Amino acid sequence: MRIRAVIGVGLVALFVMSACAAPSEDSLATQEPISPVSETVVITNGDIPFPTPSNQPWAQGSAQRIVSLANGSGEVIVVLGGADRIVGRDETSNAPEIEQVPVVTKAHSMSAEQVIALNPDIVLIDAMTSPAEAIQQLRDSGISVVEVPEAWSSAEVSNKIQVIGEAIGAPAGAIEYAQNQSVGQSAETRKMGNRVAFLYLRGTSAIYLLGGVGSGADSLISESGAVDVGAEAGFEAFTPLTAEELVNLNPDTILVMADGLKSVGGVDGLFALPGLAQTDAAQTRHVVVVDDTLLLSFGPRTGALIDTLRSSWKQLG
Repeated sequence: MRIRAVIGVGLVALFVMSACAAPSEDSLATQEPISPVSETVVITNGDIPFPTPSNQPWAQGSAQRIVSLANGSGEVIVVLGGADRIVGRDETSNAPEIEQVPVVTKAHSMSAEQVIALNPDIVLIDAMTSPAEAIQQLRDSGISVVEVPEAWSSAEVSNKIQVIGEAIGAPAGAIEYAQNQSVGQSAETRKMGNRVAFLYLRGTSAIYLLGGVGSGADSLISESGAVDVGAEAGFEAFTPLTAEELVNLNPDTILVMADGLKSVGGVDGLFALPGLAQTDAAQTRHVVVVDDTLLLSFGPRTGALIDTLRSSWKQLG
C-alpha cells in the first residue's frame, strides 16, 4: 500500500498498541514548543538546494502552459529549464522559481474547472491525482493529460524525469542534465550501524504507520547506508503495528516528516507513543526529521537527500 492510499482516500489506521490517545488539535494549539534535543537532526528544504535550472534552449512546439499535478513534477520541470511555463502546480512542488505559481490541488485532489481556467496545453498527473471524473473532464475539454510514472526509489527517478521531459518537449540535453542532478555525489558505500524506523504520523487524525517495503523511505534508508527495520522484517508499506511488534523491531533511530512530528507534540510526544518508550530509539533519542515536501518527492534533489541522510546517520552514530 503506497502513501497515496493513506493521503488520497483518507485512511485512518490506528496503532493497535494501547489506550494511549493522540494529542487533540486543541491541546497541540496550546502546547509549548518542545526544545530540540542534541540527538535530533532536522533536514529542511533549505538544506537541500535546488539544482540550477538547465539553460538549454527549448524548441518551438514544446509545451507553453503546463499544469503540474504529479508528485514533485514541478521541481523536475524547473530543473529542465521550464519554470516560466508552469501556470499551476501541486502542493509538493515548491522550488523558489515557482513559489508564486498557484497551487491547484489539495491532498492530490483537484478541480477540473480551476485547472481549465488556467488554459493549459498539458496537465501532468500521476496515480495519486483525483478525482477520476475531473481528470476525464480535462480530457473531454481537449487538454493533453499525461500520467507520469510514480517513483518510490532513486532508481526510478531517471525514468520519471524522462517521461516528464518528453511530454513537455524539453531538450534532450536538459533531460540528461536533470537526470544527472538526481544522482548523489557521495562515493561512500559502507553500511552504517543505524537501525531506522520510518513512521508516518498524523496525530490529530490518529494515523500512526510504519514505513516498510515499498514505502519509498525504505529505498532512501538503504541507499544512505542504514537498515530499515520495517523492510528488514518484511512489513508492507504503511502498516499499523502493535506495541509488541514495535518493541521487537527495536529501532535505534526514528525517521519522520516534520508535520508528522509536530502533530504528535514533537520529540517528547513521539517517544510517548505506545511501544516506542521500550526501544533503543527512546534511549538514544535519535530522530531525523525531514520536510514533508522533500522526503518522498523523488526528483532532482533525491541524490543530495540520500547524501544528507548518510551524514545524519554518521552524526547520530
